[in-house]
Amino acid sequence: MELFSAYLKQHKKGIFVLILFCVVFFVTFVLYRLPLKAVLYPSILCFLLGLIFVIVDFSHINRKHRQLIEVKKTGSAIITSMPKIESVEDRDYQEIIITLQSAMTNLETLASAHYHDMMEYYTLWVHQIKTPIASMRLTLQNEDTETSRKLSSNLFKIEQYVEMVLAFLRLNFSSSDYVFKEHRIDTIVKQAVAKFASEFIDRKISLSYEPSEETVVTDDKWLLFVVEQILSNALKYTPKGRIKIYMQKTKTLCIEDTGIGIAPEDLPRIFEKGFTGYNGRRDKKASGIGLYLCKKICKNLGAQIIITSKLDKGTSVQINLEQYDVKKE
Repeated sequence: MELFSAYLKQHKKGIFVLILFCVVFFVTFVLYRLPLKAVLYPSILCFLLGLIFVIVDFSHINRKHRQLIEVKKTGSAIITSMPKIESVEDRDYQEIIITLQSAMTNLETLASAHYHDMMEYYTLWVHQIKTPIASMRLTLQNEDTETSRKLSSNLFKIEQYVEMVLAFLRLNFSSSDYVFKEHRIDTIVKQAVAKFASEFIDRKISLSYEPSEETVVTDDKWLLFVVEQILSNALKYTPKGRIKIYMQKTKTLCIEDTGIGIAPEDLPRIFEKGFTGYNGRRDKKASGIGLYLCKKICKNLGAQIIITSKLDKGTSVQINLEQYDVKKE
């Protein structure tokens, strides 16, 4: 019905001219007092022929419209499925489409080449910068002073930022960097906790950890990155108190802290890229990337991450990992 309405609007000039001619003939017959029967039968015949023409023409338009819808579904790469050229306008439009597609293909090729070059550069940069970081860490391990401990803490933060850059690059560059196997949650959590052990000790933050024998099907490397990011945020925004890690029965990993919490108006946007919220603006060092990466990684892992928080009470992060079951061959 919508298409027929559009068809009538497209041919409104022709319909108006037809009605105008009918009015002229009617007025002429009235003025000359001619019998209407002399024109009634030809008028009915012309009307029927016109109706047949409209039906046939609309059927043709409708078929062409459906073909164009199918072409739109297949995408811009399928130009061969365009409807047959039946008018000068059709030929002009198809030539314009082919020209635009060619230009778009060239732009996509250039953008892809530029993106791959950028990826290679930053990936190389990440690997190269790890060498001086490792050297500095070895140097600092030989000292045990307040200055060396402070430098080690800052160096640890640099390592985290480097790992975040590498994760960001891999996440947007390849979707095949996932190996799903059955892993023990306890093993993954222990790796993350061990990495932040010095932070817990220096900051005097107590850790309550309940080991679990639970196993899940996931990619341990990416899940470890998520857990590390959550622990990093918990430590960053918990000046004093404790952090609790435990598993719920529904294969949900929970990480809770007694930190400063998140403002209620910020909670709906915490997974947006670049969003730092009130805490980030106050801290001046937040990047707004960590939770964004966590959300994307959890989506790729088939997991669900939920964060609840209360100001000055703390934050709770739940990572539901029960979406996958081991497939039996």
